[in-house]
Amino acid sequence: MDITKIRNFSIIAHIDHGKSTLADRILLYTGAITQREFREQILDDMDLERERGITIKARAVRIRYKDYELNLIDTPGHVDFTYEVSKSLAACEGVILLVDASQGIEAQTISNLYLALERDLTIIPVMSKTDLQHADPDKVRKEIVNILGCAEDEILKCSAKTGEGIEDVVQAILDRIPAPKSEENSPLKCLVFDSVFESYRGVITYFRVMDGEIKIGDKIRLMGVNKQFEVEQLGIFNPKPQDVTAIGKGSVGFLTAHIRNVSDVRIGDTITHQNSPCEKMLAGYKEPKPMVFCGLYPLNTKDFTSLRDALEKLHLNDSSFVFEPETSHSLGFGFRCGFLGLLHMEIVQQRLEREFDLQLLVTAPNVIYKIIKTNGKEMMLENPTKVPNPSEIASFQEPYIAATIILPSDFLGALMQLCQERRGIYKSTEYIDPTRAMLHYEMPLSEVLIDFYDKLKSLSRGYASFNYDFIGYKESKLVKLDILINAEPVDAFSTIVFKDQAYERGKALAEKLKEVIPRQMFEIAIQAAIGSKIIARESVRAIKKDVTAKCYGGDISRKRKLWDKQKEGKKKMKQVGKVELPPEAFVSVLKIR
Repeated sequence: MDITKIRNFSIIAHIDHGKSTLADRILLYTGAITQREFREQILDDMDLERERGITIKARAVRIRYKDYELNLIDTPGHVDFTYEVSKSLAACEGVILLVDASQGIEAQTISNLYLALERDLTIIPVMSKTDLQHADPDKVRKEIVNILGCAEDEILKCSAKTGEGIEDVVQAILDRIPAPKSEENSPLKCLVFDSVFESYRGVITYFRVMDGEIKIGDKIRLMGVNKQFEVEQLGIFNPKPQDVTAIGKGSVGFLTAHIRNVSDVRIGDTITHQNSPCEKMLAGYKEPKPMVFCGLYPLNTKDFTSLRDALEKLHLNDSSFVFEPETSHSLGFGFRCGFLGLLHMEIVQQRLEREFDLQLLVTAPNVIYKIIKTNGKEMMLENPTKVPNPSEIASFQEPYIAATIILPSDFLGALMQLCQERRGIYKSTEYIDPTRAMLHYEMPLSEVLIDFYDKLKSLSRGYASFNYDFIGYKESKLVKLDILINAEPVDAFSTIVFKDQAYERGKALAEKLKEVIPRQMFEIAIQAAIGSKIIARESVRAIKKDVTAKCYGGDISRKRKLWDKQKEGKKKMKQVGKVELPPEAFVSVLKIR
């Protein structure tokens, strides 16, 4: 294929702005699929993606249109999957910036736009959903001009649902997006941008050829891990997998090479020929930093090995989450996992349960804290149970984010109050137009973990959008909150909280646990404690057995004797008895701030 006829592009947008629908319509218009094959979200393979109406994983597809080769690399829209977007953009020369004509510029739109500008990609601004009655194309066009700095006539209009304007979008891809650049007679260089694992074929590696050509039978080397393999199969997605004998420079495809060890393929690695390798690796990707941590434990302890294998396979095509083994006195053997955000955590959990048939317990999510010890050493704390003795701590620091909220001006006061309640530090307010504003706050990441997004949507009637970037650590008044069941600490409930909020959090946890812990033959004390100080307590009353039911009349001393015997028995039972915590107890604390 003539490299001047290749176009590699992606579609970036805020979540629910019609990105997957536009991709479907482009495939239909260019003849990549027929009307009979057409279905909504055709590039979204996972059931989770189709159920939620969101894209989770990047997906590449090759389109033959006229005498051109178009490689579309689909991207997610949610803030938690920004890493997937950055991977896709590294394999492209241009992007379609999609903006909903009824909603306008949103927070994630701006974030994805900056990612494209950083890579100096060609940007084609497109307004979608222009057929809706409440769409306001003129207003949204001005917003795009203000943000992007382009001319108004460069902005295209389309309705992916009806197909209106799709021809102009496809023509703009051909005219505006540049062809890939490549040096003549240069050695093979391929960028690995994704991979999946199959039981029969091993690791399937998705790549973009930057220089050279790769053929079946080639002996290749993965430079990052310095391992050699022989190419067994080459293919492209058209959009279904289709075998080919060679893939040339500028193109996108996949390969299998009998790679059985999932750790042999790393996202961002460089593939080159074994006998004539390139001198330097490609730049690859910036390593994603997990922001949210939780414990994953199998309900059945026999599933520990299965969970470990499942995590390794899932990590192969989602390298943005990390995991390591850990042991809990309450829950047994499990893994400490790090994610990019709460939705990312939820998606990984559901994929493990669905794709690998596992039943899991998830501990309350927390962020990674920094502790400066009195001896000057730094400690990164992922697990609240590992907090050192208070006498060893010089300062306690927590991660802060720069939050951007785009909202209708009518809800400005309510959302500013919400941010203040979550310890937000006000920075600035910008007005996109007379009716829409952009709020900038610095906030502790822990304050947006649980229900911040839900409250944001509730207070703004669904119109506000939220995006954030990690900015560093700041010192805070933090303490470790423990939950004791019958004077025994339960490590799965331990958490780090802001000191001024410790009482409310401890009281809420104790009250919730009182509701879900089943009653026993003895009283169960539930206590919230900071160090040795108890700050809240609830009790689960004992089940009372009427030991005097068999007494018909007679002297009261006989009844008292039975009551005293029962009292002694309950006292002994409380000393030796164990409280079995149901799974609902661990699940219930996830939604408590």
